[in-house]
Amino acid sequence: MAFNFTYLDIEQSRSFGIVTTNKGAVAEASKLFEMDMKRQPYDAGLDWFIVSPANARRGLEEFIKGARKELHIYDPCVSDPAMIRALQERSKNGVEVKILGHSTRHSTNLEVCKLHDMRLHTRMILRDGTHGFLGSQSLRTVELDRRREVGMIFDDAAVIESLTKTFLEDWKGAAAAKTDSRSDATPTSRVAKKVAKAIAKDLPSLTPMIETAMQEAGVESVELALNPEELDDSVRDAVKHAVRAAIKDAVVGEPQPAK
Repeated sequence: MAFNFTYLDIEQSRSFGIVTTNKGAVAEASKLFEMDMKRQPYDAGLDWFIVSPANARRGLEEFIKGARKELHIYDPCVSDPAMIRALQERSKNGVEVKILGHSTRHSTNLEVCKLHDMRLHTRMILRDGTHGFLGSQSLRTVELDRRREVGMIFDDAAVIESLTKTFLEDWKGAAAAKTDSRSDATPTSRVAKKVAKAIAKDLPSLTPMIETAMQEAGVESVELALNPEELDDSVRDAVKHAVRAAIKDAVVGEPQPAK
């Protein structure tokens, strides 16, 4: 699965998981777990059981290159150069590539939209309406080559159909929101950007406030494991919405200039 057992992931984010009774998958997952528990090397035993860093790069690159019609991708950060080249190569050969999330390289061959009105946490690739990959690895170098991440390639027709329907609905909403944002060249939007920059420039250090809040909550120490990309997106969205709302509240009711 692609989500953690947290309220944020389960209740407020787009994510997916697979329940399987496939004996081969269960046996391989058990093998992986035991090897990691014993701090012993793991050798991948199944091509379609995708484990980073054991076989993820090879398996996902082959999966992408096998596309003939379409690739529908959920991914918070597509940034690995080799994977981007593989996606661009497929697009140049007539494959429709749509990415819900973010890509670090802008390309006219790849359609990219940010998931609208929802946090994105899943990593999933749907290929040609017949095969899918679902796991915890993004198409970025660190998650392919230097972390323990796990996923699976599958071909259950009913599951693929359901996931494709969800993707297309999400894509429709994201594309509409992207169009609206491009046309949002209103004075309010321009003012919001200037206000946000001014606020960021004049903000004091947040550390004392965080420490005070922790003390008031009776928390002596805390360990945070934060994804920098997700944190950056979350803060950016929060500031954007807060500033726009504040400006709207400030100007509502003011007399409009005569035309």
